[in-house]
Amino acid sequence: MMKTSTKLLSRIYIWLILIILYAPIVFIAVFSFTEAKSLGNWTGFSMNLYKNLFTGSMQNSSALLSAVENTLLIALIASLLATMLGTVAAIGIYNMKGRAKNVMTFLNNIPMINPDIITGVSLFLLFVFLRISQGYTTVILAHITFCTPYVVLNVLPKLSQMNPNIYEAALDLGATPGQALRKVMIPALRPGMISGFILSFTMSLDDFAVTFFTRGTIGLDTLSTYIYADARKGGLTPELKPLMTILFLIILVVLLVINIRQSKNNDKK
Repeated sequence: MMKTSTKLLSRIYIWLILIILYAPIVFIAVFSFTEAKSLGNWTGFSMNLYKNLFTGSMQNSSALLSAVENTLLIALIASLLATMLGTVAAIGIYNMKGRAKNVMTFLNNIPMINPDIITGVSLFLLFVFLRISQGYTTVILAHITFCTPYVVLNVLPKLSQMNPNIYEAALDLGATPGQALRKVMIPALRPGMISGFILSFTMSLDDFAVTFFTRGTIGLDTLSTYIYADARKGGLTPELKPLMTILFLIILVVLLVINIRQSKNNDKK
């Protein structure tokens, strides 16, 4: 009886957590199918918000679409570069010995624990000190900075699972270090690299504080800074509701595809 009650309470707890996490997203998705400007006010089913979003017939449409374009472009570039840098860094850390390895692992974890506001202000002061004009370049560099440690964290476990003799065997068989890295290590590390890339991409999409402090005054907006500025004007653009719904569905589909592929690969093994 006690075991059954514990199991029931555990399930209720899990469902409550899931409801708390996903109810706001479902709420936004539902009200994206009505023309009401205020969230929670249903004025009848309508696809006009989606139509306005894709046809550009809404007010300030160019600013919103530009913010979305900037967000995706910055996230893609920063994630790709962070994945390459993080993979190389993970290989270097893995091959260290003793105290040096522990110190580098500790230093890699600090940016992930460090509050975004501190990272943003620190990078802002660094760019000002170096007299680097703030804009696309500084935002991308800033995003690479806080994304790279997450890639390292995802690649290190794959290095631990990999047979270290494979790389040495490739060198003994005549491969150059570059060929051994490209043809032996990268395929073995690919799952960790993909996970690191997806996590970096998501972190970059979600970031506000670091972007806000490193974008400068040239009018560069990402989705997060656009929403912040829009909210300060007294309300959010109604077309943000269908945009948020579409972004969530895209990310959900990508994660489902990746998980299904991983499950099939595990079944084959």
